[in-house]
Amino acid sequence: MNAIVEVAAAVMLRADGRQFLLAQRPPGKVYAGYWEFPGGKLEAGETVRQALIRELQEELGITVTACSPWLVRQFTYPHATVRLNFWRVTAWTGEIGITAPLEHSAVDWLECGKSPPVAPILPANDPILKALALPTTMAITCASESSPDEQLAHLDERLATGLRLIQVRDKDLPAAERATFAAAVCQRAHRHGAWVVINDDAALAREVSADGVHLSSTALAACRERPDFTWVGASCHTAEEISRAGELALDYALLGPVLPTPSHPDSAGLGWPEFSRRMANQPLPVFALGGLNTAQLTLAQTQGAHGVALMRQW
Repeated sequence: MNAIVEVAAAVMLRADGRQFLLAQRPPGKVYAGYWEFPGGKLEAGETVRQALIRELQEELGITVTACSPWLVRQFTYPHATVRLNFWRVTAWTGEIGITAPLEHSAVDWLECGKSPPVAPILPANDPILKALALPTTMAITCASESSPDEQLAHLDERLATGLRLIQVRDKDLPAAERATFAAAVCQRAHRHGAWVVINDDAALAREVSADGVHLSSTALAACRERPDFTWVGASCHTAEEISRAGELALDYALLGPVLPTPSHPDSAGLGWPEFSRRMANQPLPVFALGGLNTAQLTLAQTQGAHGVALMRQW
């Protein structure tokens, strides 16, 4: 069996997070003309971060000043098996192709969440394009702590200021009341172009025209194939559970609790070092969950999280 080739891949994002960069492979290389995320092979003794910084300096003529791990995917091409270590690059100095020659035929900034206008794209990157469409903040409903009407009023406010991903939880509501509440959430969200996933109830998700379903860790353990929805995620507590979500080709995972929460104030939570350890080298975006607020999004991302999932502080 051939050795796995370690590759650092840069997901370069504009300051607003709405655009990312793809580069076109030049003539003379394998898959010439295909579009890919810039980066390259790790040299002997290099870390992924070191390789990423070196490759972007050589390929694009920029110096990376802020980057963080995101996810890892393995893919087998006819000529090699590669492990792609995707890092998000959010700040750099220099202008692309100005201070050094490009090592690509072309580069292009593309909109996250939209079908790329360039083709062909290396097949290993298809799941990455979908992951880039995933918002970085998930709101988890908790109507039982106030009321469905108060929760919907708060949701209206947050949708107006940019919230685009909601998980309807509230499993303690009576079934009819939960269905009415979920339908109201979907109606409001869809008017703003936001997505809704329903916690642990595929039938309800279909009934209210939700965008997907969110599996509890118990449902994840019992799951044998990916549910047939556009978006499917799962609550996880261990690295093994996240790996299982990846094997099922789910779109994201939640990992926590990271910090103490109002419902479990005596529990210290995982803490950031353990959070990072459990999600290292995972193949799908992971949201940090538990005791967090919107101000901690950047901190979570420096620890490798895709974003934050919030039950009370959204």
